[in-house]
Amino acid sequence: MIGRLPACVIDVGTGYTKLGFASNKEPQCIIPSAIAIKETAKVGDQSSRRLAKGVEDLDFFIGDEAFDATGYAIKYPVRHGLVEDWDLMERFLEQCIFKYLRAEPEDHHFLLTEPPLNTPENREYTAEIMFESFNVPGLYIAVQAVLALAASWISRSPRTFTGIVVDSGDGVTHVIPVADGYVIGSCIKHIPIAGRNITYFIQSLLREREVGIPPEQSLETAKAIKERYCYISPDIAKEFSKYDENPSKWIKQYESINSITREPFTVDVGYERFLGPEIFFHPEFANPDFTTPLSQIVDDVIQKCPIDVRRPLYNNIVLSGGSTMFKDFGRRLQRDIKRSVDLRLKLSESLGGGQIKPTPIDVKVVSHNLQRYAVWFGGSMLASTPEFYQVCHTKASYEEYGPSICRHNPVFGTMT
Repeated sequence: MIGRLPACVIDVGTGYTKLGFASNKEPQCIIPSAIAIKETAKVGDQSSRRLAKGVEDLDFFIGDEAFDATGYAIKYPVRHGLVEDWDLMERFLEQCIFKYLRAEPEDHHFLLTEPPLNTPENREYTAEIMFESFNVPGLYIAVQAVLALAASWISRSPRTFTGIVVDSGDGVTHVIPVADGYVIGSCIKHIPIAGRNITYFIQSLLREREVGIPPEQSLETAKAIKERYCYISPDIAKEFSKYDENPSKWIKQYESINSITREPFTVDVGYERFLGPEIFFHPEFANPDFTTPLSQIVDDVIQKCPIDVRRPLYNNIVLSGGSTMFKDFGRRLQRDIKRSVDLRLKLSESLGGGQIKPTPIDVKVVSHNLQRYAVWFGGSMLASTPEFYQVCHTKASYEEYGPSICRHNPVFGTMT
């Protein structure tokens, strides 16, 4: 069909939602995944507690506007990547489509994302909302890790759907192995360290040392410092001595204004610059209960996978999400994984008495400049191909078979 309108790509994350149209390079809008609603004080189940008499049902705000609305309760429809409240999710999508994308849902195919290990029931609920409430002509629900792999094609060839995705956002970090477009569900690992933890860690470092930061602004100050000045260092001890030898070169000044007294204040940004993101590789700095570094977790995940996909997985470690954007993150991860892999090969050689010489394993971490919204960009790329319309679930098949059609999503096998 010529003259078809581009598909809408919506990636609803725990922290932020990315919205836009297929074949664009960047999302049109990035908004917090929050919704502000009016609630009555009546006891009862959630949906009946919300006012649903006529026009009040449309009385809600999403995204940045939700935080500015007074007299409303702020809710998060998505927690840890999974939808918790479908009633809110439907309202959230409604404003995403009509107010932010300004699209008529009956004219566009839709690509939505889901976390790995999403339940088939959740997919059915999503299909019900999209086909029943919005009457969309076609829907595809893609796994975030597969889209992140597709996004990495811009910086490497050949195109492959086999790789391991390190996806680190604001709330949680996943390590997800994918073989030929299918997620190896039994090997997925979650790590309780992500962007928010780095912010809290920097906040605690600043609180111990700096005076003059207004308490109500300490979190946003830590966040700004993390985003502007932090980087990954190859060696902490050397980094400390570098700062001690030449502080004027390395210590930065962060300037801001007290929101209440309107007085300016400055903060010296020193060791926090490399200590903040270092908690990916030394988690015990910030979390005494969790001490396994990210590089070891990636290695463990690959070792758990079937033996025939391990080499291609080592060769395609793909970064995705805002917390992987630190300078030299990929280089440090690659070095640490390579070390443990080489050590294992040396050990197996010595155990074999030098008779067997194992082939060296090529470790490659793929980073590119669209990591921050890699999932959205991968979706935008795939939804702009003609194959996308062949694998979409259509309104006609939904009406014939019901929401169970979405239990299985075909992978774009023709793409690679």
